[in-house]
Amino acid sequence: MGKLTESELDALISLLDDNDHEVKSHVQEKIISLGHQIIPTLEKKWEDSFNPELQKEIEDLVHKLQFSLLKDRLIDWVKSPEQDLLTGLWIINTYQYPDLEFDKLNADMHQIYFEVWTGFKNDLPPRDQILNINHVLFSSLRFSANTKNFHSPGNSMLSNVIESKKGNPISLCSIYLLVAQKLGLPIYGVNLPNLFVLTYKSQDYNFYINAFNKGLIFNKKDIHNYLEHLKISPKDAYFEPCSNKDIILRTVKNLFLAFEKIGELEKSLETQEILKILEGSY
Repeated sequence: MGKLTESELDALISLLDDNDHEVKSHVQEKIISLGHQIIPTLEKKWEDSFNPELQKEIEDLVHKLQFSLLKDRLIDWVKSPEQDLLTGLWIINTYQYPDLEFDKLNADMHQIYFEVWTGFKNDLPPRDQILNINHVLFSSLRFSANTKNFHSPGNSMLSNVIESKKGNPISLCSIYLLVAQKLGLPIYGVNLPNLFVLTYKSQDYNFYINAFNKGLIFNKKDIHNYLEHLKISPKDAYFEPCSNKDIILRTVKNLFLAFEKIGELEKSLETQEILKILEGSY
């Protein structure tokens, strides 16, 4: 697709509020085919416009282009060998905050890591190391469970959780996990039914951590009791580390449920598209 001149683009954008549905649809397709590079131009046109209908058309187009960019990034992430957790969380984060730069999220996470690292002692036994991390994350930095707004979509947005210091089990576990792995600790996510937790798993030690409950340490027997209480049969997956892809998948499932709960139908449908990419059925 050749580049359009400024005046050609102006003419195209001005046709967005054309009464003829066919003309409008053709214009939308043409603009979308120009790709996400066109977003800043569209945003500028939005600012310069005094026509609310045209502004609404531009908003819809910008969202479509941003969503398309998110899907492209996620497809690349799924194909990437490392499937870096922070990158995956950032991509999902851009669904609600499309202008969020990865570097900003990375810098905020590094700040949290730095706070933990300054008080961290490598020579402590594993359980004491965990108590050490718990103290910084949950007492000093005051991260906590968002029990009041448990179903808020913001709980699945890492930038939101870092800012509000409140999250759901998986977002709090993700922050904990990113910090712990940077400290070199063998800590991984565990996909439990209705709850996401962490496990410390080395040759000599194996126990579990509930970041949603201020880093409470528990053991395998507790998981058995939990499953029994839910009347769910034990499976290996409920005790063993899961992959970064599993964490992103669970994050998006939470987001889907959050949008459904608050009646955001369009967003829940788009979230299903994101799920398909992660499940390999896109």
